Amino acid sequence: MATRRLGVGETLGALNAALGPGGPVWIKETRTRHLRSRDFLAPHRALQARFDDGQRSAVFERVLSAVAAYATPASPASLGQRVLLHCPALRSSPCALRLSQLRTVLVADHLARALRAHGVCVRLVPAVRDPHMLTFLQQLRVDWPAASERASSHTLRSHALEELTSANDGRTLSPGILGRLCLKELVEEQGRTAGYDPNLDNCLVTEDLLSVLAELQEALWHWPKDSHPGLAGASDTGTGGCLVVHVVSCEEEFQQQKLDLLWQKLVDKAPLRQKHLICGPVKVAGAPGTLMTAPEYYEFRHAQVCKASALKHGGDLAQDPAWTEIFGVLSVATIKFEMLSTAPQSQLFLALADSSISTKGTKSGTFVMYNCARLATLFESYKCSMEQGLYPTFPPVSSLDFSLLHDEGEWLLLFNSILPFPDLLSRTAVLDCTAPGLHIAVRTEMICKFLVQLSMDFSSYYNRVHILGEPRPHLFGQMFVRLQLLRAVREVLHTGLAMLGLPPLSHI
Repeated sequence: MATRRLGVGETLGALNAALGPGGPVWIKETRTRHLRSRDFLAPHRALQARFDDGQRSAVFERVLSAVAAYATPASPASLGQRVLLHCPALRSSPCALRLSQLRTVLVADHLARALRAHGVCVRLVPAVRDPHMLTFLQQLRVDWPAASERASSHTLRSHALEELTSANDGRTLSPGILGRLCLKELVEEQGRTAGYDPNLDNCLVTEDLLSVLAELQEALWHWPKDSHPGLAGASDTGTGGCLVVHVVSCEEEFQQQKLDLLWQKLVDKAPLRQKHLICGPVKVAGAPGTLMTAPEYYEFRHAQVCKASALKHGGDLAQDPAWTEIFGVLSVATIKFEMLSTAPQSQLFLALADSSISTKGTKSGTFVMYNCARLATLFESYKCSMEQGLYPTFPPVSSLDFSLLHDEGEWLLLFNSILPFPDLLSRTAVLDCTAPGLHIAVRTEMICKFLVQLSMDFSSYYNRVHILGEPRPHLFGQMFVRLQLLRAVREVLHTGLAMLGLPPLSHI
């Protein structure tokens, strides 16, 4: 049987076409409560138009015979596209990093991973110089470049001084301040629909601002030769075809708009396409978010994870080197799912109660990692039993009888999780740079929500269905076909976690 990937849109199109003329009657249901309260029913004639034998088992066979095709992003469709992601929050020290700024860092990191998975060439700015910030980013499993020196701002400084000559009126300026520039004219040129704050008037030009612009300009003009196959041999690629996305908190938006306009005023070949991804505020239940810094938030969650594990397993596991990395991963998973499960443009509320790190809760990163570990334990149990001679080796997939998959939970895992996963990854990496206005919206919350729903569906199925049955030959057929289904679930889960910078866990 052919193993070309089966797309949801393609399948629904074929089903509608098989029913003859008229409006479409088949849709992809995305509301969980509806998926759980109705079966997926298909007329025999419609299914025959898509599958040779017209049976549901044909869908399982088609998908589960090509697991790798559904557990990886769609074929890169953006080769040669370049995106410069700028996250100003990373110019501060970690102890000064607010929760709203931490959110921008995690959004930028996740977006970069999603774009790169689809063939987009991504450059991250600023390169981090503070060693303490680099250590904190490593704790958070955020992949960000480091730098040891600043980009030269000499040329920009000369241009700025030319613009400022007539504006300073001979007044003495404080150290580090070069003068003021009027931005009103630029704002009016952009028009009201551009989205710039109408109150933008003057910009205080400082050495620090010029240093920021110099780094942005350097990153824009000099892409690493090994950053993308399509750019090999061309280090000076210029601004053509490049999109600059500034990922900032709502508190920093006004200042970022000033920087945007200053770049346009001082540099003739400033990027024509600059977009601002504004992340909403972060509120902590019962306390102002400003009372907790990002490192304090991490330490708070880490302490909760250690406490919960001690209650579950007994003893002080935090002192056990074997558990050190596990606790770190669980802490980061908790934070990332909290920060990324809400659309970045919306306000985020954090509840600091212990329930946020419980494996019993169904919406936390800990719950997802717990089910990841359950899958690992399942396959490790099969491997051990096989080595003991209780089970035979896994047969070729082509020999499996997929008609043995008839449980509702099995269909739910296939149709709601495995089949739509490549399309979900594609939507995560969409940047609508053609839309009018300054702002851009992204759907970075989709992966977290998907993984939570996948974990809920798997957990329900795993709790109800006994996968590794008694070692009797007449039961092996159903065991192997179920294991093949869960192989696909595992691969999808691992790919989704990789989009968040999280490694799979073998036990919790």
